[in-house]
Amino acid sequence: MAHAHESNTKRIWVVFGILSVITIVEVILGIIRPAALDAYVLGMKLLNWIFIILTIIKAYYIAWAFMHLEGEKGSFRWSIVLPLLILIPYLAFILLVEGNYIHDVYHEGFVSWDF
Repeated sequence: MAHAHESNTKRIWVVFGILSVITIVEVILGIIRPAALDAYVLGMKLLNWIFIILTIIKAYYIAWAFMHLEGEKGSFRWSIVLPLLILIPYLAFILLVEGNYIHDVYHEGFVSWDF
């Protein structure tokens, strides 16, 4: 039984376009850094939250398109995606909170090794 070959050229361009738009938005926000996004939400700047959310969206879409999750059953798809949706924000939160703490300690001139 012959299997018809389908061209994925259109799909590749759609994936390229979506990932490019998200990346361009991230780069523009990183360059401009609007003052309105310096407000703190849940201990982090709103701009950091936007970067984290856009990164998660890109990671999910990459897994969706290139790991062929779109063709899998829903339960299998969620068993891969759900831990990442929980783990990535958690690790990013820890990294940003600890980095902010270390920055504050060194910025305020704390002498750590004064014996």
